Amino acid sequence: MFEDPIVEEIRRKRKTHAARFGNDLSAISDDIRRLEEQSGRDYVNFPPRRVRDEDDSAESRPAATP
Repeated sequence: MFEDPIVEEIRRKRKTHAARFGNDLSAISDDIRRLEEQSGRDYVNFPPRRVRDEDDSAESRPAATP
């Protein structure tokens, strides 16, 4: 299988970053938010979307054609 050196570098950095916070997702997220604030860049944040129930999503699908 092909190994992309860029992907490998990103995975290595992600693993190192997570280890700094004991793999605590909440702490990792807080740190990323802190880094975003310090960067001075504008970031887009979308509100969470509600997951549809199975019944709701079935109604919104187009009918199968024979």
